Amino acid sequence: MGGERARRAAARRVAPSRRLAVACAVVYFMRTPGGDQALGMSVADESPSLKRTTLRELALLFLRLGGTAFGGPAAHLAMMHDEVVGRRGWLSEDRFLDLLGATNLIPGPNSTELAIHIGWERRRWAGLVTAGVAFILPAMLITGLCGWAYVRFGTVPSAVWLLYGVKPVILGVVVQAIFALAPKAVRTTPLRALGAIAGVLAALGVNELVVLFGAGAVAVMAARVTNSRRPSSGSSLGQFAPVIPIAAASAGKAAVTLPGLFWVFLKTGSVLFGSGYVLLAFLRADLVERLGWLTQAQLIDAIAVGQVTPGPVFTTATFVGYVLAGPAGALIATAGIFLPAFVFVALSAPLVPRLRASPAAGAFLDGVNVASLALMAIVTIQLGRAALIDLPTVALAGVAAGLLIRFKPNATWLVLGGAGAGWLLHATGIVA
Repeated sequence: MGGERARRAAARRVAPSRRLAVACAVVYFMRTPGGDQALGMSVADESPSLKRTTLRELALLFLRLGGTAFGGPAAHLAMMHDEVVGRRGWLSEDRFLDLLGATNLIPGPNSTELAIHIGWERRRWAGLVTAGVAFILPAMLITGLCGWAYVRFGTVPSAVWLLYGVKPVILGVVVQAIFALAPKAVRTTPLRALGAIAGVLAALGVNELVVLFGAGAVAVMAARVTNSRRPSSGSSLGQFAPVIPIAAASAGKAAVTLPGLFWVFLKTGSVLFGSGYVLLAFLRADLVERLGWLTQAQLIDAIAVGQVTPGPVFTTATFVGYVLAGPAGALIATAGIFLPAFVFVALSAPLVPRLRASPAAGAFLDGVNVASLALMAIVTIQLGRAALIDLPTVALAGVAAGLLIRFKPNATWLVLGGAGAGWLLHATGIVA
């Protein structure tokens, strides 16, 4: 009897240690790849953020997306959603929407910034750089090659007549983009009035940065007046000062230099909100009006190349850089326009929850968006003078805009069709 009681007492002393060991083993097993299935759990029970993503996976995915993502930012975002939420389970639906909302509150190309955000979510700093560079690289190489071809063959008649048909189609694409964005941007009477004022100021030649940030400031003040009787959420626009850039001064008239080229595109990438097509307004103001480095026709050619190639429209900078200063200019311009996107994502990623909840940040974005739409409308009218030079070009622009608004085909096919139409009109002698 005494021996039996001793054995039971020893078992009671050992039991807590055994239970602790079993608990530790279960925790370890659950954190080991394949362990959840062995315990009868589904993969869906695990948070997506716990799944390991290699840099090679990130690089291969975004290289493929950057080389095949035609159709503009909306198409890019849809393709990313399909891959990282639907196919790979890297992000939940809610987290994807959080990141998408964050990209709308910082300057720069939205689809590129979303790629950078995804890289940050999966592998922090290394992922941020890998995903962003991989998404940009294919478009940069393609548009750089187009820049080389443009410099070499741009004055050859066949190339001239291809662009003759592309330019009006690009205007049609921009018109369609304006129609698509307008319902969301000018959804209230005050925003419509703000957009009209922004358009008038832009037409009168007021600096586009003043128009954008002035509209944002007015929208914030209007929101504060509207919400003055509501309880304060404790959030203010001042909390987000690190991700809202200060408007920079003009580079001034000067000869083309690599530092000057870098500065122009760094400034543009640091302050450009809204659609990539707003890039038209900024580049026209700096490169055509203030510096005289490009003609109106060359600017439209650059935007056309950015539209017909996959990836972010901002790689228009690569084309412009090559035309102005060769391969070195292409690299400098590309680095300048995309560098702010990496910086702003790194600064804003920890603030994503507060960015979504801030009434002031939302009001500022509303004002900036409606002013961006007004800039797009004004610059479309101004560039139309260079592209719509006769009845065939007017017809091409009208057909392109009508097809996009009515049937929503991929804009790439319309641009390629415009190039073919331009060549055919010249080859058949319809246009001399």
